[in-house]
Amino acid sequence: AARGPVDTTHPGRPSPPTPAAGPSGPVFAPPVPPSPSSPTTAPSAVPPPIAGDAAGATMDERLYNQVWGIFEDAARSAAAYRSAVEYADHRQDQEIEALLADPRMRFGPDAELGRLRARTRRDELEGRARAVLDRDAEQLREELQVVERAMPAAMAAWGSAAWTAWQPVAERPFALRLGDLHLPENPDIRVPMLTRLPLHRGLWVDTGSGPESAGPGSAPLGSADRKAFGTGVATAVAARLLACHPPGGLLLHAVAPGAGGPGGSGDAWAPFARAGLLAGPPATSRAEVAALLESLVERVDLVQMARRAGAPDTLPPHVDPADRLLLVHDFPYGFDDRTVARLRYLADEGPAVGVHLLLVADRAESREYGPLLDPFWRGLTRLAPVEQAYLADPWVEHLWTFSPAVPRPGDPALPALLEAIARHRR
Repeated sequence: AARGPVDTTHPGRPSPPTPAAGPSGPVFAPPVPPSPSSPTTAPSAVPPPIAGDAAGATMDERLYNQVWGIFEDAARSAAAYRSAVEYADHRQDQEIEALLADPRMRFGPDAELGRLRARTRRDELEGRARAVLDRDAEQLREELQVVERAMPAAMAAWGSAAWTAWQPVAERPFALRLGDLHLPENPDIRVPMLTRLPLHRGLWVDTGSGPESAGPGSAPLGSADRKAFGTGVATAVAARLLACHPPGGLLLHAVAPGAGGPGGSGDAWAPFARAGLLAGPPATSRAEVAALLESLVERVDLVQMARRAGAPDTLPPHVDPADRLLLVHDFPYGFDDRTVARLRYLADEGPAVGVHLLLVADRAESREYGPLLDPFWRGLTRLAPVEQAYLADPWVEHLWTFSPAVPRPGDPALPALLEAIARHRR
């Protein structure tokens, strides 16, 4: 469907002038302000950015909405730039086609001069559009810096001081950071990717697709490498979720059918086992997987019945009020048809009653189930184990590059956090 013009106006900035009609009719170009030398472009006084300068009942909600505003502004600014470049290329092609239509202008110095002028006009338009993009980027960069400093730990990057001074929370925060997003036009503008809490969808770290390497100059990524990176992402996300809940407010269960090798299931739950943060031994056999999932399904059913009866406090003594997080590594290994059906039930019904899923899996390894699992995969939030461009925004459908939120190699922040969580639980 055709889309209307993209609104790139930002708060505190004057609206750019509309392009004037040319000798052959109106020029349908993206609105680009005049050059800085023009007397009509005196810079307006843009107020300095303020953290929490958005709607919301709490500071966390205001920061969350402000990040969404930055995300939308960055998307529309990039859309205006791309549209301007597309128009400049199209106009250059038209001018060169007009030259070639005249046999007398196909060769010789006049033809070369005409092509040079067309390229010069095209480069001038792109330069003006880039200047606007850079101006927008500078403002967004300043705003992101202010917002990042004000983020609570759950929404902050791992290098933030909020994690250094982490203390257990009295209540669950508003949102959780899963990673960062950026566009190729301005790769240094990293917009936090936040999701609301409590989680309404399960999380899936996809180890079956992605770029051929982890970055420029890196060695090619194999299946074992993707699983190792995926394990690191799942560990960081699970640690964040534990830190986001009051002590004892979230219990972690693990399904780990194959615990051998780097990046294997053992690496997924080992940090939590060392810190004493697992609610029970990891399920490693088919019988153990079936028993664990059966207990979680029973919990979901009991909580649903209590809520429907209007008596949430009448749960049996063995059903404690803590939420659950089920970490599943290498799905569907260790599963049969019955346990797969149980997992699908937990994915659909669990989030509403505090039972959440975190999968590390390659979708191709479950192809034997055919299209039966397609709704299951679509119902999960997919996370890439390494930097990858695959997320489209809802406004102009740019393809954003996702970078998972993981500590830098050798950073002691994650082990220290798990030890602190365990200490406060004790």
